[in-house]
Amino acid sequence: MSAEVYLISGATGKTGSRTVELLRARGASVRALVHTRDERSERLSQLGAEVVEADLLDFGAVSSAMAGVSAAYFCYPIDPGGLLEATAIFAQATAEAGVRSVVNMSQISARREAKSHAAQQHWLSERMWDRNALITTHLRPTFFADWLLWQWSRRDDGGTLRLPFADGRHAPITSADQARVIAAILTNPAPHDRQIYPLRGPVDLNHAQIAEKVARTLGLPVHYEPVEIADFGRVLTAQGATPFLIQHLSNVAQDYRDGVFAGTDNLVEVITGTAAMTVEEFTAANRAAFHMPGQAASWEAVRAGNH
Repeated sequence: MSAEVYLISGATGKTGSRTVELLRARGASVRALVHTRDERSERLSQLGAEVVEADLLDFGAVSSAMAGVSAAYFCYPIDPGGLLEATAIFAQATAEAGVRSVVNMSQISARREAKSHAAQQHWLSERMWDRNALITTHLRPTFFADWLLWQWSRRDDGGTLRLPFADGRHAPITSADQARVIAAILTNPAPHDRQIYPLRGPVDLNHAQIAEKVARTLGLPVHYEPVEIADFGRVLTAQGATPFLIQHLSNVAQDYRDGVFAGTDNLVEVITGTAAMTVEEFTAANRAAFHMPGQAASWEAVRAGNH
């Protein structure tokens, strides 16, 4: 494996950083592509990764970073107008550098008819990759278990999940489990060529059931408070989210209500040999984070009309 070089884009993000950790633990040579150098990139450097600073929309920088790379992980944030250009740049750079394979991070809501601009762009990005000759695998994860902390509100008397998902269902998957899948495919890409893998956790749940599992693990009351999609959009605005992100999340919230995210599978275990984490296991591993205040202030501001 020492002769292989693995490039990880979004290397300071949740899936990217864990993938770097896993590959370095195996003794692999890793090039961590970061947008900005900070304490997170310094940590990757301390793990032995080669840290390269580059914007995924900078063709010259991406091309330089790709030199000598065997396989690459492509992950682009939910930002307006950049994904398709970044896909074209990354694909051309990999072709010129003779990269063998790419793992592409997409999303479970990616489809031609998606109302979310980001989700539709992910589908288009997949089709662009499919026209490339190199080995390509698309990952379509459901909502991350990590996102349970995103709109979490914690008070002395317990915790609340305020989300616009009504009684829809999904099987939360951790970023750590996704990183294990990414590392496994990067190091053995051939069996996964042209595959589209929906990645889900082990148990399909609605958010009331998720709240029950979090409560049981933490030993404190937790309840799910469903909210309207429009109200959720106003909270996201108060929290500083971009219009592009709000458009995406509002439309995938409706997708969620319509069952697009429902279901489970065992692909994590099949690909990595280890079963995906449960909600209880994720909560236990992140107990300290669940005791943080969370986003209560944003919701109170919206309710008071101060938005």
